[in-house]
Amino acid sequence: MCATSEHIKNVIIKDGKAVINAEGLHYQQLNMLLRKLSVRGVKTIEIYNVYGQRYIGTGLKGTLDIKVHGIPGNDLGAFMNGQRIFVYGNAQDGCGNTMDDGLIVVYGSVGDIAGYAMRGGKIFVRDDAGFRVGVHMKEYGDKKPVIVIGGKTGDFLGEYMAGGMILVLNLKGEEHVMKFIGVGMHGGVIYIRGEARHIGKEAKIADINEDDLHLIEKLLKEFSEQFNPNMDLGKIMESKFTKIVPLSHRPYGKLYG
Repeated sequence: MCATSEHIKNVIIKDGKAVINAEGLHYQQLNMLLRKLSVRGVKTIEIYNVYGQRYIGTGLKGTLDIKVHGIPGNDLGAFMNGQRIFVYGNAQDGCGNTMDDGLIVVYGSVGDIAGYAMRGGKIFVRDDAGFRVGVHMKEYGDKKPVIVIGGKTGDFLGEYMAGGMILVLNLKGEEHVMKFIGVGMHGGVIYIRGEARHIGKEAKIADINEDDLHLIEKLLKEFSEQFNPNMDLGKIMESKFTKIVPLSHRPYGKLYG
């Protein structure tokens, strides 16, 4: 496909890149196109006029960048295994559902259960997230999933979290009103910029150490590279961060023996 141009229905392919017009496409049609293009060796796909199509980025193989213009539907990047997705807008519920590896970058906000059962890769969200971010998030082998939210989140952050890391930057400086943080948590760590109240009884606030600050700064730099290279990282790092960890690795052990 090098130095050639090909036009099929809803798709233009040129020099190993593809542009899809998703207007009027059913989500099954769109995802079938994505699978066909990835098999053909296309490395970059731009999708325009996305209006709620689900499962974008699911079941794909190989190295691939997907750039989404519009609002993708539920389960964006579900079960994703190494690809990269960039969303120039908001995303709906289930972003990164059971994600195994790769990168999702959202230039807007995401809905509920972002990173559900995620076990690898990274999700960066410029603005806010809904309820139950990182629910059932876990580590698998040497994989440690990461979610970074630039704004704030809804209730039940890190619910039943078993591994990985969540960083909530609260760049708007608003008071945290989320409740039930870390309910059922038995692994991983949550960092929240600012004061965090309403911690679940299975979690606790721990002291921040130098390793924590180094990790936060590293992820903050990655966040800045994606969204705003001119961020004052030093000023943000001067802020208070709250560290939340599990109270026990078997919070319900007495219930089930």
